[in-house]
Amino acid sequence: MEYYNYLKSLHIIFVLTWFVGLFNIVRLFVYQIEANGKPSPEKEILQAQFKIMSYRLWYIITWPSAILASIFAFWMLFFTDLGNAWLKMPWMHIKLGFVFLLYLYHLRCHQIFRQLQNDEVKYSSNYMRLWNEGATIILFAIVFLVVLKSAFNWIFGVVGIILFSVLLMLGFKFYKRIREKK
Repeated sequence: MEYYNYLKSLHIIFVLTWFVGLFNIVRLFVYQIEANGKPSPEKEILQAQFKIMSYRLWYIITWPSAILASIFAFWMLFFTDLGNAWLKMPWMHIKLGFVFLLYLYHLRCHQIFRQLQNDEVKYSSNYMRLWNEGATIILFAIVFLVVLKSAFNWIFGVVGIILFSVLLMLGFKFYKRIREKK
């Protein structure tokens, strides 16, 4: 059982670095998209730099963190007695649903990453700013579930996530107005 705590520690570390990668890659998408509107040679210089930064972040931090977080999670869930017990609990099923959504988010970010690496700009920087909040909402949901472990309390967490999302949207609109005035 002692090794379980090591597995859990490694899982938490790689979940943290995975989220750091997801938060930062989308910020780099915003900067890369905004650089697309700059005049030459600034545009080419910035885009080249952002491509390098994105590549390194994506393949050296984000993807390895996602894979390692998953390996340690599977190890804990399927090869320990405590993990087997958790798989029978409803909150874990909901959490795994959110983890599935996180992987869908990650894969969509990968598609956007590849498009931008090929100079295909399909989204606005404002869209990417909103997209960046997707990982935040998933993070809130997962943390509430892991800490509260109760379906009833989880409902309050979901309501909180929805309210938080509304506040983020209002904040985004406010920030956009300020940017447009400048």
